[in-house]
Amino acid sequence: MGDTGKKGASHRTRRAVLFGGLGVFAAAAVAGRDEVARAWWLVPGVSKRREDGALDHAGASWTAASPANWRLADRPDDYRVDRIVVHVTQGSFATSVDAFRNPWHKASAHYIVRQDGHIEQMVRELDVAFHSGSRSMNERSVGIEHEGFVDRPQDFTDALYEASARLAADICRRYGIPADRKHILGHSEVPGADHTDPGRHWDWDRYIRLIGEALPS
Repeated sequence: MGDTGKKGASHRTRRAVLFGGLGVFAAAAVAGRDEVARAWWLVPGVSKRREDGALDHAGASWTAASPANWRLADRPDDYRVDRIVVHVTQGSFATSVDAFRNPWHKASAHYIVRQDGHIEQMVRELDVAFHSGSRSMNERSVGIEHEGFVDRPQDFTDALYEASARLAADICRRYGIPADRKHILGHSEVPGADHTDPGRHWDWDRYIRLIGEALPS
């Protein structure tokens, strides 16, 4: 084989390596632009597309938590989501929103449910919120805070239970999470947790029942 043949072989080898490295992206590019739009984020080291203020739950409003209080991720592709963790803020809705916006707080949750039933999303479900005190639980769960204090049962209003149950049912539906106490747990039940919320006044039977009722039959 002459020099021309060697160069041709070398060229083909470089093309093969290039296409192998690009993986799904290159294959999608050959198929067309629409395929690229759907598959580009599968390339290693590239995050999914995201938009400021985008919501995962249609009934929520958006306020961004400080980036210091959560970690960028591509859930459920990089971490399976199979738990919901229930929290109580031990403070007002407004002070909790301010805390999650504060980079020195070092904690956040995906959602805060106000006593009147309003829901604020502060971290995308794609991402890992620092809410449970356990790295592995944070990676696999969605955290829901509820406005109130653990020793004040009157804080857990009908509107709060009902809005939170609809939110939890939506999360369960989207990730295939069973609506039971194994998969929906309190902060105090996270292994290694040093918190007591949601406390003895949280009505788990009512909450799980409401979630079940909110799920499509």
